[in-house]
Amino acid sequence: MLLVLNVNNTNTVIALYPLQGELAGELRATWRISTRHAQTADEYGILIRNLLQIEGVESKAITGIVIASVVPPIDWILRQFCERYFNQKPLFIEPGVKTGLQILTDNPGEVGADRVANCVGAFHLYGGPCIVVDFGTATNFDVVSSQGEFLGGAIAPGMNISAEALFSRAARLPRVEIKRPPKVIGTNTIDNLQIGLFYGHIGLVDGILNRMIDELGSGTKCVATGGLARLIASESKYISEVNDTLTLEGLRIIYERNLASGVRPRTRKSPAAK
Repeated sequence: MLLVLNVNNTNTVIALYPLQGELAGELRATWRISTRHAQTADEYGILIRNLLQIEGVESKAITGIVIASVVPPIDWILRQFCERYFNQKPLFIEPGVKTGLQILTDNPGEVGADRVANCVGAFHLYGGPCIVVDFGTATNFDVVSSQGEFLGGAIAPGMNISAEALFSRAARLPRVEIKRPPKVIGTNTIDNLQIGLFYGHIGLVDGILNRMIDELGSGTKCVATGGLARLIASESKYISEVNDTLTLEGLRIIYERNLASGVRPRTRKSPAAK
């Protein structure tokens, strides 16, 4: 079994993939937990082992772990829990890892691991040119060429960040639920905020996509992923596909490419392993 972790600033998504047999490569289970900087290796280990137990999977069945993390301060904690509780050295998506994706940016090393995984997954599933819009803490736009190259993209504030900024900087504005408003002309403060946040973000997304498609060509496919993907895609003029597990699929593909090329992280043999 392959254990996949996509560690973002707000949430960590955990997934499980069989590596062998008829179901190899098919997603078996996913879980979403909060990303907490203060969480210890033991807390991660106990939590994830409990999740596996609920799924009926023993810890010893985990033969590989791949991690995409955009939270560097906790990377060493993640390494600790993998070695202590699963006796595995995880494969982190970082410079030097075989991804099959040529990164044509000014500084390839600064491209986030989640963005790399998104592009790998999108090109594998949909081909190129392709734009991935990832609705997370930030809204990322990642552009893949017809040759499978990462050309660059854009980063905008996510909807939740925008909502929190309004709440924290404007004393009389309340926190509101992020949802599709029933109309465009609001008659109270809550409606006004929800309309501005929702349709404002759609305008941002479609405005950027429109300009990117002008540069790439009319055959460009736009794919959405992330927590708010389905909400926004329902109103977007350009997003034609929503894939909730795109990042996880990309991580699985990267792991298998490294496994096939012999660049597999070494298993640590230690009596301290659980």
